[in-house]
Amino acid sequence: MSLMEMEKNWYPLGVERCPLGKFLAWLGFLGLWVLLGAIAAGLVLWKGIGVTGLDNYFGFGLWITFDLAVIALGAGAFFTGLLRYIIGIDELKNIINLTVIKGFICYSGAMIILSLDVGQPIRAWFGYWHPNVHSMLTEVIFCITCYLMVLIIEYVPLILEQKQINKIPFLHNLAHQMHVVMPLFAGIGAFLSTFHQGSLGGMYGVMFARPYAFRDGFFIWPWTFFLFVLSAIASGPCLTVLICGFMEKLSGRKLTTYRVKSLMCKIGGTMLLIYMVFKYLDTWAWINNVLPRAGLTFDQMFYELVYGRWLFFTELVLCLPVPVIFLLTPLRKKPAFMYAGAALSCLGVIINRYVFTVQALAQPVLPFTKWEIYTPNWAEWTSSLMIVAYGFIVMSLSYRYLPIFPQEVGLNKK
Repeated sequence: MSLMEMEKNWYPLGVERCPLGKFLAWLGFLGLWVLLGAIAAGLVLWKGIGVTGLDNYFGFGLWITFDLAVIALGAGAFFTGLLRYIIGIDELKNIINLTVIKGFICYSGAMIILSLDVGQPIRAWFGYWHPNVHSMLTEVIFCITCYLMVLIIEYVPLILEQKQINKIPFLHNLAHQMHVVMPLFAGIGAFLSTFHQGSLGGMYGVMFARPYAFRDGFFIWPWTFFLFVLSAIASGPCLTVLICGFMEKLSGRKLTTYRVKSLMCKIGGTMLLIYMVFKYLDTWAWINNVLPRAGLTFDQMFYELVYGRWLFFTELVLCLPVPVIFLLTPLRKKPAFMYAGAALSCLGVIINRYVFTVQALAQPVLPFTKWEIYTPNWAEWTSSLMIVAYGFIVMSLSYRYLPIFPQEVGLNKK
């Protein structure tokens, strides 16, 4: 039996996959990006973050923007799990596996990037052993770590259902028992992810010395606490649909029905509408209340092209009402509008995390300071792209060998 025939025995039942040579070439291409990123990461760990574009002014930059964006976009895992296992929307069973893998990739990738961004990886364990109980980031680090563990627990049954592995009686029974208790982990994951998403937003909202980010709030929580949660819940399902559509285009196979993807986009669009209402109210209060109290004006929040108003209007005009219209009206029935709406929703959350991370730090806050320009260098870009390539590799291997899509066989019958 040839290697190619042996490998086919590991495919999910009743499916087709591309030739092994083409798949290995694809993995080789992705591996080059991982190698470049690993070289950059090694340089950062060896010489410190001084080799990056970060400095004493910009402690947060591309890495934190990347982290916050992928963590928000990965939120589709906990929200879809909540809807599937707790609320009981049975139709989501056809895409829940994809959301779990996406969530695992996003959160594990974020943890890898954080290992570079802490500056002294040898002391990374300090956050667990010597926590600063007065910092929101303490809650964030514990929740992200625990939720990653939950995602691993949710991912393991899918691995155990692989055709050859599932033949082992003990592993078969283990996978079954893990599925039985999955609603419990879905609830735990929703709790953990909600609070760390909120604390990430709350961290910016309490920065009273940074007028772009500072907000009033509800009791002890600034409005950004709730806005970060809502934006993550809205964009997460949309990214799942984009990934599914991209995989269908790349593989030439139907992986789930358009009805399922449309349902995910409808859920994402509904949450985006709720987020848009609160975001507009928050922005109005920020312009008319928070800034005047600080002795500032709306125009002072922007600077030239790099921190220009175009970012503000792209986020609040192009990436909010437009995708809401695309995703919550009959336009959603047309793939072009549905995918465009999903993409704009994801773009909006990326811009939001960028301006809160970089633009908030760049703004002068003292009379003798000026606008600072932050430019990430090659080490930051390649290490970030390494995580993207890592995600493609995990998703490619999972798609090739694991039963991710329950509907795939029926949709591709000739």
